[in-house]
Amino acid sequence: MPEHVIKLPDVGEGIAEAELVEWHVKVGDVVREDMVLAAVMTDKATVEIPSPVEGVVTWLGAEVGQSVPIGSPIVKIDLGGDAAASGGDAPAKEPAVPAIAKAPETAAPAPARRPADAKDNSSPGGAAPQARALSPAPAGPPRASSEKPVASPAVRLRAREAGIDLRQVPGSGPAGRITHDDLDVFARGGAVAASAPGLSRRDGVEEIKVVGLRRRIAEKMAVAKSRIPHITYIEEIDVTALEDLRAKLNGEKKPDRPKLTLLPFLMRAMVRAIGEQPALNATFDDEAGIIRRHAAIHIGIATQTSNGLVVPVVRHAEARSLFDCAAEAARLAEAARSGAASREELGGSTITITSLGAMGGVATTPVINHPEVAIVGVNKIMIRPVWDGSQFVPRKMMNLSSSFDHRVIDGWDAAVFVQRIKALLETPALMFVEG
Repeated sequence: MPEHVIKLPDVGEGIAEAELVEWHVKVGDVVREDMVLAAVMTDKATVEIPSPVEGVVTWLGAEVGQSVPIGSPIVKIDLGGDAAASGGDAPAKEPAVPAIAKAPETAAPAPARRPADAKDNSSPGGAAPQARALSPAPAGPPRASSEKPVASPAVRLRAREAGIDLRQVPGSGPAGRITHDDLDVFARGGAVAASAPGLSRRDGVEEIKVVGLRRRIAEKMAVAKSRIPHITYIEEIDVTALEDLRAKLNGEKKPDRPKLTLLPFLMRAMVRAIGEQPALNATFDDEAGIIRRHAAIHIGIATQTSNGLVVPVVRHAEARSLFDCAAEAARLAEAARSGAASREELGGSTITITSLGAMGGVATTPVINHPEVAIVGVNKIMIRPVWDGSQFVPRKMMNLSSSFDHRVIDGWDAAVFVQRIKALLETPALMFVEG
C-alpha cells in the first residue's frame, strides 16, 4: 500500500527543532486532508501540523514533550483506500512504534491505607494481601460524647498516656473495636481527618509531565532567577487623582475608543521615565558582556492565559498615544488568551509590566523577563487612610513592585526610576506636558 510520510515542517525564524506538545490522532485513526494531526511549540508559539493527505495513521514518530528536529518524520499515513473507507477499523500496517500516550494529566491517586491491614504488608501472600493493605480506611462518623469506644485495657492505657480521645479513633475490629494498629495510624497523623465528619484521608501522588508552554515558562523562569541577581523595590503610590481622571475620560470617551484601564497610564509614565533613564530600557547579553540600550520602547505585558503565562509586546510605546496604548494592549491580550497571537507579537520586548489585576495583593516580587533588566509589577488598588497633615483621609493607594538586574542597575537608579513613575501617576497631568 502506498504510504505518505509527514515530516516536521520549517516553523520559521531559523528554528532547528520544536517540542511536540499534543497529538490529535492515534495509530489507526482515519484522517482527512487539512485535519490537524499534532501541535508543536517553538520558543514563542504553538504551531498545528495539518495532514496534506487522506488515509489511516500507521505510525507516530515522537512522544509528547519530545523535541523533534525540523525535517524529521513524525507521522506515516497509509494511503490505501480500503482502510480509509472502512472507517478506520483496519489495523496499522507497520507496528514500528506503539501509539503515543498523552501526558498523564490526572494519574489515579492511590487509595487510602486501611488501618486494619497495615500489618499485612509484612506477611507473605503477594498481590492479594497488598491490595487489601491499600483498601480505604473505614473512617466512619465520630462517636457521640456518651458512647464508650470498644477497646482493650491496653489500648485504653496507651491512648490515655498519649492524650488521645478514643472517641475520635476509627475502629477496624469487630463492632468497631479499636486496635493497637488503629491507634498507631491515628497517632501518625490521622487525627483531624479521621475525626472530621464526612471527610476521609487521602494518600497517593499525582505525577504531571511538564510539557509545552508550562515547560517553556519553567525554563525561562529558571534562567531568569539563576542568572539575574534581582533587586526588588516597592513603593506606595496615591492614584486617587489618576483614578478620577480615568473615570472622567471613560465617561466622555468616543464610541470608537477603548476603555481606559490603569495600564496605558502606566505605560505612558514608563515611557517618560525611560526617556530620562534609558539604562532601564535595555537587554543584557551576559555571555557576550554587552548591554544593549534600545531606542524603541517595546513593552511586554505579562498576560495570564488558560495555558499559562505569555508576554505579548506593545511595540513602539514611545510613539503611541494613551488610547493607542490601551487599544493595542487590549488587542494583544485577547490574541494571547485566544491563542491567536503571532510569534512576532510574543517576543522582542525591552521592558515588561506584570499585574495580577484585582488579585494583585499588597506586594509581589516580579521575576525579570530575561534578558531584560527591569520589570514593573502592579499591585491591587485599595482605599487606605492617609494622613494629610491634620487628619486621616481615604485615598486610593496602590503599590508598585519592581525588580531590576542588580548587575547593571544600581539600587539608587532603580529608586529614581520608580519615584519618577510615582510622581507621574500621582500627578497625571505631568504625563501630558511636553518638554
